[in-house]
Amino acid sequence: MLTVHVRLAIMTFILVPLIAVAVIIFNKKMTYVNNRIYDDLAGFSAGIEASVGGIGVVQAFANEDYEDKRFGSLNEAYKRSKYLFYKMMGLSSSYNYLLMRLISLFAMFFGAYYTIQGELTYGDFVAFILFANILVRPIERVNVMIESYPKGIAGFRRLQEEISREPEIQDSLHAIEVESLIGNIDYKNVTFSYEEHNPILDQVNLSIKAGETIAFVGPSGAGKTTICNLLPRFYEIDSGSIEVDGHNIHDIKVQSLREQIGVVQQDVFLFPGTIKENILYGDLTANDEQVRMAVKLANLEEVVSTLPNGLNTVIGERGVKLSGGQKQRLSIARMFLKNPPILILDEATSALDTETEQAIQEALDSLSEGRTTLIIAHRLATIKNADRIVVVTKNGIEEKGTHDELMTLNGAYKRLYDAQFAQ
Repeated sequence: MLTVHVRLAIMTFILVPLIAVAVIIFNKKMTYVNNRIYDDLAGFSAGIEASVGGIGVVQAFANEDYEDKRFGSLNEAYKRSKYLFYKMMGLSSSYNYLLMRLISLFAMFFGAYYTIQGELTYGDFVAFILFANILVRPIERVNVMIESYPKGIAGFRRLQEEISREPEIQDSLHAIEVESLIGNIDYKNVTFSYEEHNPILDQVNLSIKAGETIAFVGPSGAGKTTICNLLPRFYEIDSGSIEVDGHNIHDIKVQSLREQIGVVQQDVFLFPGTIKENILYGDLTANDEQVRMAVKLANLEEVVSTLPNGLNTVIGERGVKLSGGQKQRLSIARMFLKNPPILILDEATSALDTETEQAIQEALDSLSEGRTTLIIAHRLATIKNADRIVVVTKNGIEEKGTHDELMTLNGAYKRLYDAQFAQ
């Protein structure tokens, strides 16, 4: 174009920076809008998951209308964000299209002027128009690619934020691997708080011997579960130390530590696969014979035999096709397969009926044999045979001893026992 007519080419090129400025301005606005879209989409998806996952509660309380309205408000917020995005994209495309058409218009208008003035031949004028159109086409293609940038960068930044987020629980620089633990546990002056200046545990001291069964009892919110959750480092203590076989847990690699600890919870989480796949989660390298042995030890054989596909029966989302007792037995089988030296039982039978509870308790007793076992319990009848019972109150560890010893103290444990078994 410069070889045809320099001044005409310069006048045509003047519009190109305007296109670049427009692209930058609109891209910033579209990136902001896309961030809003992803935020609204996250809320929308979470709302749908909660409504569908809790459909039983929704129906039980007859709150379908409320959920419809909540869905509508979430959908409306997402729709507004999408509308704003398409509005910005439309303005961007229209503005850039106008500027690119102006390039051709400038070339035609001023080219005609210079042709009339005799500075351009008809052939040069036609050639310049063709060159101008050739210039516009790659700009249009680049613009289309740039318009997709805001959406991509918004999603990439959200992903990058999650990937770059450092886990709160990390290995120390000199952390070691432990092949196997015996199970001696020592809590030394342990202080912990979920919120600053509001300690749940304050200067807690407790020694547990390998193979010992320790039951934690006390009112809700006193810190029973917290004491146990600190052992596998689900949370970091504020001060003090927790040692396992003489090793400070901060000096053991987190994965190595957690491989030595098994947790059976009241609210069992199961993956939407088969029974066998869920049991194998305890040891992904286990063979079929080991799985069958775990099923037998967990008293799950009778349940499996009644299912159409046995161990290969699909149990649905979160084990929806199984009863509470069946889920609990499956989680126990998973723990038999893991075979950890330290076991935490977090109110594992509190949500079951009496008959099922007895069957599960037998499996748990079998699972606890030869392991250091920490039991969190509300039903005192299930822990009378524990080696020691630790009474946890808002004042910390208030009492500890066997059932008979604590009953003779006539203290906090006896009050709990009398309240639970009062006629």
